[in-house]
Amino acid sequence: MEKKVSLHSTAVHAGDRKRPQKDQAVFVPVTTPIHTAASYFYEDMETLDRVFGNEIPGQSYGRYGNPTTDALEELVTALECGPDSGAGALACSSGMAAIHMALSTALMDRRKSIVAASQLYGATLGMLAKVFEPAGVNVHYVDFCDDAALAAAIKEHRPGAILMETISNPLLRVPALDRVGALAQAASAPLIVDNTFATPLVIRPFEHGALFVVHSLTKYLSGHGDTMGGIVITKGDDLAVLRSLSRTVGFTLGPFDSYLAMRGIKTFPLRMEKQCANARKIAEWLGTQPEVERVYFPADPKHPDTENVKRLFSGGLFGAMVSFEVKGADRERVFRLMNALRMIVPATSLGDVHSMMLYPAMASHRDIAPKHRARLGIHDNLVRLSVGIEAVEDIIADLDTALHA
Repeated sequence: MEKKVSLHSTAVHAGDRKRPQKDQAVFVPVTTPIHTAASYFYEDMETLDRVFGNEIPGQSYGRYGNPTTDALEELVTALECGPDSGAGALACSSGMAAIHMALSTALMDRRKSIVAASQLYGATLGMLAKVFEPAGVNVHYVDFCDDAALAAAIKEHRPGAILMETISNPLLRVPALDRVGALAQAASAPLIVDNTFATPLVIRPFEHGALFVVHSLTKYLSGHGDTMGGIVITKGDDLAVLRSLSRTVGFTLGPFDSYLAMRGIKTFPLRMEKQCANARKIAEWLGTQPEVERVYFPADPKHPDTENVKRLFSGGLFGAMVSFEVKGADRERVFRLMNALRMIVPATSLGDVHSMMLYPAMASHRDIAPKHRARLGIHDNLVRLSVGIEAVEDIIADLDTALHA
């Protein structure tokens, strides 16, 4: 006689772990489902053993991977490299986690030395100074827009890794990525490129010698300000090292954030095209305003890296970030401007569908000493505008009102 299962056991097991029934039609969901399981099992232990040993593909434990996250990684790899490139990706809990994973992987069994661009996101500079240097990694900073200085630094320091941004934060400098890539390859030093500001719609760093490409998924790829994440893409032996290291440190992105990022990416090219077009018109308008001392935008013919921009950027797109200096402004004046915004969101991020303004001295580069900020050209009258998909005339009207507040 079959023993009746108690309600307590039924509450734990009923409905879960369904197998396909004989003669059951196989269905395919139109979007990738959210897989929330922390662990997985198979019909026999031998299969699980082979999955653990990476002999066959499969899931075993949530820290190692997740079907939803796997789908996101496949998608971003295809965006940056194409579907048959032999590359792969690791989705991480934040963009900074992705930078950490890329640097840690690149330096594995290589010289513990980094040549880094002097123009980088403030948190990246902080990570180099507060995490990698105390761990014994020598970090050397150089202007990546100075080809001769970069070549000399690489020759002198023989780095284990080279780190840069395609468009620098927040002054929007554009190094000669193709020439940087050639220098990195000649030195057998893996080039790590943060492509968050540009996105693969504007430039694909793997085509110019990068070995690692990093994104903050939070920004343009997801694009809606509703998820936090990062991703690093690489190939070959470094991909195996990256995945092995990830199993230990556990920076893996969770399934809910992976789902939101994947959903956002479906409209990423449409959003980015609109944002780039809006940004160009806004930069041109700002350049005519007497309250504005200087505008930073890659499409500006007076941009110091205009030859690199023309050679490297595709499709007439120049990114959707615009930075500008308010004439004669101090911190109080900048606060007054930002408090006067009515549509543009004065918040700490970028790449969302809505326009956002940030004060670098207070936010992205807050932890950088004022004298160091000044040496980098980040002055107290500088603001950074992430242009959204709103009607461009409405964004300009909001800026106009704020500039006269």
